[in-house]
Amino acid sequence: MRRFIVVMSIAVLVGGGAVAGYRFWHSYSNLKSSEATVRDQYATTIDALVAIQDSLDTIAIGDTTVRMLAHSLETEEKMATPVSRDVLNRIAEVKGSILRSKERINRLETDLKHKGIKVAGLQKLIANLRRTVEEKEGLIAELNGAVDSLHTQVTTLAVEVQQAQDGIREREQKIEERRREVATVYYIAGGKKDLTASGVVVSKGGFLGLGKTLQPSGLIDESVLTPIDTDQQTVIQMPGERARVLSAQPTSSYELKQVEGKVELHINDPREFRKVRQLIILTT
Repeated sequence: MRRFIVVMSIAVLVGGGAVAGYRFWHSYSNLKSSEATVRDQYATTIDALVAIQDSLDTIAIGDTTVRMLAHSLETEEKMATPVSRDVLNRIAEVKGSILRSKERINRLETDLKHKGIKVAGLQKLIANLRRTVEEKEGLIAELNGAVDSLHTQVTTLAVEVQQAQDGIREREQKIEERRREVATVYYIAGGKKDLTASGVVVSKGGFLGLGKTLQPSGLIDESVLTPIDTDQQTVIQMPGERARVLSAQPTSSYELKQVEGKVELHINDPREFRKVRQLIILTT
């Protein structure tokens, strides 16, 4: 009987130990599994942080973009748009990359809070990433300022160029007006009756109405004269078969020619010819 009791006691002890051991092993297994899960989540988080940092590191917009802006200013007059599209596209690309990085950081932080993971090292890394994002945003702000400055410079340059072009056109116009003024001769061609009636010529000299000659009156109404630009036109065609120049142009500066039954005045030396501004031609 005593032996039976001892045996039963041992059995109970053994059984209780087995149950306790099972419970311990189960708890240990759960702990190891939880530890592995946390380790995986930590590794995943680290990978995500590295990926975000790599993305931010590719945003090197300082010197490169400034050089692009400077080049844009130098070649502005050859471009259809105020600022190089390459620069504007680069700024938009950088802004988009920064925005995506901020969104990834926010999602990552939210995911960590949801999973209850609070690791000081991770929080520090995330804070560093946020500072990096702020620095990149500062660069974007500086770049936008540079673009605005470029717009201002281009606008000012465009105004200066327009003013210079207007000045050049005005000077060219004045030069052309002066050239035309110098080159223009005013002429009239017609018979004795017409020239006398218009007051262009008068009869002078002679005796008792005989031997009078036609001479320029010296008081000519310019409205009856026709202007010609002797730099552009050197031939005057007239009705009639014969003609005689009554005004004082140097005879060496022109020539009267018969062409197809009509007389033409050919100006051989425009500079000499226009020393006398009014040309009077008598035709018969």
